[in-house]
Amino acid sequence: MRVLGIDPGLRTLGWGVIDVTGSRLRHVENGEITSHGKALATRLLSLHVQLTEIVARFAPNAAAVEHTFVNKDASGTLKLGQARAIALVVPAAAGLDVAEYAPNHIKKTVVGVGHAAKEQVQHMVKLQLPGAVLAGPDAADALAIAMCHAFHLQSRKRVVASQVGGVA
Repeated sequence: MRVLGIDPGLRTLGWGVIDVTGSRLRHVENGEITSHGKALATRLLSLHVQLTEIVARFAPNAAAVEHTFVNKDASGTLKLGQARAIALVVPAAAGLDVAEYAPNHIKKTVVGVGHAAKEQVQHMVKLQLPGAVLAGPDAADALAIAMCHAFHLQSRKRVVASQVGGVA
C-alpha cells in the first residue's frame, strides 16, 4: 500500500509518500509545495495544481492530513483552513479515502510523546525511514502523518483479522 501524508499550509504545504508492506515502511519521496501568486485564490489554485500532480505521479492508495487548530490570528486560521481544504479535496477527488489526525496524535504515534518537538519528529522519521533525505520540516511532518496513518491501517487490519479468526 502507498500512503500520502499531507501537512497543510498556505505558504508551504509538506507532502510525503511511503510504501507499506506488512509492518515495513519504505520512504518513496517527500517535498514541500510553495504557493505562487499574491491573491488568495491564485495561491490556493497553485497548491491544488501542484498537489494534483503529486497524487497523479505517485498514485497513492490512501492519504492522511493533519488537523489544524485555531491560531492567535483569526484571518490566518481561516486561510490555513482553506489550504487544508485543498489538502483534503485533491486526494478525495482522486478517489482516495482521506484520514485526519491531530498533531499530538501524530507525534504520540511516531515519537511516543504527544508534545514532541519538531526536531524529535524529524529524528524519528529519519530513524524509521532509513535513507530518507528530508526536503524540510513540513515534508518531515508529512512523512510523520503518513507513518501515523500506516500504523493505524495496520492496527485496523490486525483487529479485523482477529475478529474474523475469532469467529471461525
